[in-house]
Amino acid sequence: MAINPVNDNPTKLDRLGIWVSGLCALHCLALPVVVPLLPLIGSSFFAQLWFERTILTISLIIGAVALISGATRFHGKWYPLLLLFSGGAIYWNKNMFGEAYEPFTIAVGALLIVAGHWINMRLCRQCKCCKDSVFSTHWSTQAK
Repeated sequence: MAINPVNDNPTKLDRLGIWVSGLCALHCLALPVVVPLLPLIGSSFFAQLWFERTILTISLIIGAVALISGATRFHGKWYPLLLLFSGGAIYWNKNMFGEAYEPFTIAVGALLIVAGHWINMRLCRQCKCCKDSVFSTHWSTQAK
C-alpha cells in the first residue's frame, strides 16, 4: 500500500509553509540583535539580502504548491494564493517605507502569508466531497 502524505493530510504543506514563513519573520526581526555576534561565529551570510530572499522564495514555493493543490483538489478557491503572493511582495520589499518601519512591514507580510495557509487549511478541512477526485468539483458549480 503506497501512502501519499499529501493525499492523507492536505494541510501538511500548509503547516510547513507556516513554519518556514514564521522562521523567516523571526530571522528578519532577530537579525538586528544577532548581527553584532555574527563575526564571532563566522556566519555573516545570515545578514545578507540574498540569504533572506532565498528563504522567502523557498517559503513562497512551498506555499504556492500547497495552495494550488488545495484549490485544484479540494475547495476550488484561489484567494488564499492572492494572500500568499501579496504577503510575499510586501515581505520582499520590506524597506518600502524606510528602515524605521521595516519590522512592521515584515510582520504584515508574514501575517498575510500565514493567513493564506491558514485559510487554505480550513477550506481543505471543510471540503469532503472532492477528496477522491483529481480536480475540485466546485469549479463546475462556480461557473454556472
